[in-house]
Amino acid sequence: MIRSALMNVMTAAAIKAGRSLKRDFGEVENLQVSVKGPGDFVSAADRRAEKVVFEELSRARPGYGFLMEESGAVEGSDKTHTWHIDPLDGTSNFLHGIPIFAVSIGLEREGQLVAGVVYNPATDDMFVAEKGQGAYHNNRRMRVASRKSLGDSLIACGIPPLAAVDRHALFQTELTAVMAKTGNIRRMGAAALDLAGVAAGRYDAYWERGIKPWDIAAGIVLVREAGGFVSDLDGSGDMLPKGAICAGNETIHRLLLDTVRKARA
Repeated sequence: MIRSALMNVMTAAAIKAGRSLKRDFGEVENLQVSVKGPGDFVSAADRRAEKVVFEELSRARPGYGFLMEESGAVEGSDKTHTWHIDPLDGTSNFLHGIPIFAVSIGLEREGQLVAGVVYNPATDDMFVAEKGQGAYHNNRRMRVASRKSLGDSLIACGIPPLAAVDRHALFQTELTAVMAKTGNIRRMGAAALDLAGVAAGRYDAYWERGIKPWDIAAGIVLVREAGGFVSDLDGSGDMLPKGAICAGNETIHRLLLDTVRKARA
């Protein structure tokens, strides 16, 4: 595990927010009788976790800016550092009592992503990475998978929700193309954990559109420090502004990116 002061700050904030989420997750099952009730409850859980992360990081690194899912942008006096915070990635899973969700914290320094923490409090899985220091799952070093063939690969993806109906047709086209070449596909519902899964070698690659910076900032660092490659779906490095991502080892990343690009041509 990385023992730097920065990583200690980030993991402590994630664990504290995770305790709040874990308590709330225990109550979700009791709310399933109401359509409105669970949604309101999860929104409150999301805000509580974000408040914890914001307060912890503000105390430890005063002046850093924030970009957060719930509260948006908070400008800091230190213009060179920005936290990217998703206090509850995998909200739908959380709402339905599925223990696949995470606190995601990424740090951007002078335009470069330099550290990431993804923590699933339901399973106590902690994924961390810092630029130049490697990537770890709990206390174990992570490396991306070494497969070289799409036919042998397990690929993660994100499916656009009902609200993103304008992306449905394109996703179906891409999915059909990937299904024709790859071993199998998974949709788990939490982008941060999908990227952590690529870093850990569980998935060979992952692609998705329509995601926000706070969904992927931490995971990008995880994949890179685990020896993987990350780009947007045009092959450039504009994942955060474009809201699109492709990640994997060098070979599978290239093959998946090529397949997705040809599908939409």
